[in-house]
Amino acid sequence: MVDLNPRVVTLGTAGGPRWWPSPAGASSRRQGIATAVVVADNVYLVDCGRGAGTQFAAAGFSPNQLRGVFLTHLHSDHTVDLANVLLFGWMMTGFREHGPVPVLGPGDRGCLPPVSKAADGAVGPLFADTPAAGTAAMVEHLFRAYSTDLADRMLDSLRPSPYTVFAPADIEIPAGIGYHPNANPTPEGMAPFEVYRDELVTVTATLVAHPPVAPAFAFRFDTVEGSVTISGDTAPSANLVRLAQDTDLLLHEAIDFDWVTDAYADVDPSTAAATIEHHGKAHTSPRQAGQVAEAASARALALHHLVPGHVGNEVWHEAEETFSGPVYVPDDLETLSFARQIHPTFATAEQA
Repeated sequence: MVDLNPRVVTLGTAGGPRWWPSPAGASSRRQGIATAVVVADNVYLVDCGRGAGTQFAAAGFSPNQLRGVFLTHLHSDHTVDLANVLLFGWMMTGFREHGPVPVLGPGDRGCLPPVSKAADGAVGPLFADTPAAGTAAMVEHLFRAYSTDLADRMLDSLRPSPYTVFAPADIEIPAGIGYHPNANPTPEGMAPFEVYRDELVTVTATLVAHPPVAPAFAFRFDTVEGSVTISGDTAPSANLVRLAQDTDLLLHEAIDFDWVTDAYADVDPSTAAATIEHHGKAHTSPRQAGQVAEAASARALALHHLVPGHVGNEVWHEAEETFSGPVYVPDDLETLSFARQIHPTFATAEQA
């Protein structure tokens, strides 16, 4: 019998479209948000933030181990290293026993988000023809941007199309739940729905509250030995509580709201007002994350997508005030087991 040893490796634990300095008391800075869910020798990558490809290699993984890429939403801090994963993964991948790697994430938004009330004048999208491209279109746009590289390697080195290695697809939102990207982006009471299945894992998703982004997903990975739920970016969400019910490990985003006000003190006032409002309605404090974990009866909570990504851990451990189980604040390249009835334990990636 195969030892599944289900675990996550925190490839990157910082959120936000920023280059963070090293955290207080740490020797290296946190890389952008990216999480490897590992079952036996198979890797399922959730989000591709800054440094995801480099961290994937640093953890000792090979592209041949990759079984799926899952994007919670299409903000740049979750996707900026997708090109690295796609292009380098394409070049480094040999024969694939399981076929192309699915790259699954949100589809086209379908309409523009509302303009912030703080706007002073007209505001419009940068690209009127594709103002809110979904996952499949995003991958195509990346391949088009690197068309010189692709043509050279396909014609001169006879590499196959990158689409033989990666199969991008938009996650289809279930019909009849009342979803609308502006009017109802997080339908109350929706049931989690399956987005992927193989012989090792079943992946379910739900819509979470990260306005104005829509759709924005959380994912749950279930194995016969344990489960892990990854929140994506979200304000406290009843849908997430439902998805994470009795999960062995909940990885939840966290933001220090006190930092937010100070961070935007020197920018244009309308930009500052709009950005501060966004953070307040679209993210979760450590105490709120603890409340979500408690409501879901999660067996353990780990905080990641930390904003800001350069402070000490004291603020993050405020989750212990609202969650009765163990709370972890992992650094990059640490390993947490989510085997059922085993509290997560930390190790370096080399020990995993």
